[in-house]
Amino acid sequence: MDLFFGLLNLPWWGYIVYTVVALHLVNISITLFLHREQAHRALTLHPIVSHVCRLALWLSTGMVTKQWTAIHRKHHARCEGEDDPHSPQVLGLGTVLLYGSELYRKEARNVETIERYGQGTPDDWMERNVYTGRSRTGIVTMLIINLVLLGIPGIAVWCIQMLWSPIAAAGVVNGIGHFWGYRNFECPDAARNVSPIGIILCGEELHNNHHTFGTSAKFSVKPWEFDIGWMYIKLLSYVGLAKPKRIPPQLTYHAEKNAVDLDTVKALFSNRFQVMSNYAKEVISPVFNQAKASGAESLCARTKRFLIREACLLKKEDEKYVQNAVAEHAEIKVVYEYKQRLQAIWDQTTATQKELLEALQQWCHDAEATGINALKGFVNKIRGSATA
Repeated sequence: MDLFFGLLNLPWWGYIVYTVVALHLVNISITLFLHREQAHRALTLHPIVSHVCRLALWLSTGMVTKQWTAIHRKHHARCEGEDDPHSPQVLGLGTVLLYGSELYRKEARNVETIERYGQGTPDDWMERNVYTGRSRTGIVTMLIINLVLLGIPGIAVWCIQMLWSPIAAAGVVNGIGHFWGYRNFECPDAARNVSPIGIILCGEELHNNHHTFGTSAKFSVKPWEFDIGWMYIKLLSYVGLAKPKRIPPQLTYHAEKNAVDLDTVKALFSNRFQVMSNYAKEVISPVFNQAKASGAESLCARTKRFLIREACLLKKEDEKYVQNAVAEHAEIKVVYEYKQRLQAIWDQTTATQKELLEALQQWCHDAEATGINALKGFVNKIRGSATA
């Protein structure tokens, strides 16, 4: 055995492969075990898979399941608010990128957070006597394993492993994932999809999709999006090692259905983010484009984006674009007002089904009466709506 290069005595490219596989295993463990199973209860993993993930996380990150789960649940519950543990919208992108690990450790010391949001996580012998309270033991053990297998180069590999989670989680997901990227849905926070190809972080890049359908085991929604984490879930489910509980709902249309009934209400409420996304594409966009084509110089791409944006996310300077557009263009004003009215129906959390049905029927009647073709076409789709 060559002591300098360890038991494996790998060629130069072997160290790259080893590092990539090790980091990918951490990503898989975070997204499948910590995130989708523990934090959101979106799937059930076989105990063997769960224990492999817990061991990998203990060795490579030292993270404690209850702490990570509690902090993430609080992030969703308080998203973009003052109590959000790591919102770049509140704390600034630079703070989250550079001090993400410190923000995590600070919140992990908050006993109220851990007790309130950390319920239902593993509390077996391994968790109590090995993983919890012995984070340093785990990462030191990882260093020893690397030294034995890889020799002295294993120190460099270990350093990369220790840096990976803070960079990937705090930098890409918690930071950039709430600052830059594209939005399929106007969920009431700033979450964005960093990339349509969720490979590097095993699907965590599809952050807007996740915040929209928080309890879904599948993060990809559009046909061009790929969630490799979901691929692993499907593979594990084929051999009985995983069972997904929920996936994003699908909204379908039936041309023969031409009345708004309780089935319509149920379909639209379970797919309300998809409905509002369709409204943006099928009503606001064509009306906006028509107004712009007619020579409206005051309209720009930013105006269109703010007309679509969730109202609670608009800043004061953003609202000026919306106010100018609705003040100067009659049809834009109408479709924007009907967007707000439709949103108000979703927000009636204490209304009865009968009240919701009547509100939706009235909305459809009034929308048709405007004479705007885009609105009339959208009403027809609402009447034919159903859940797949």
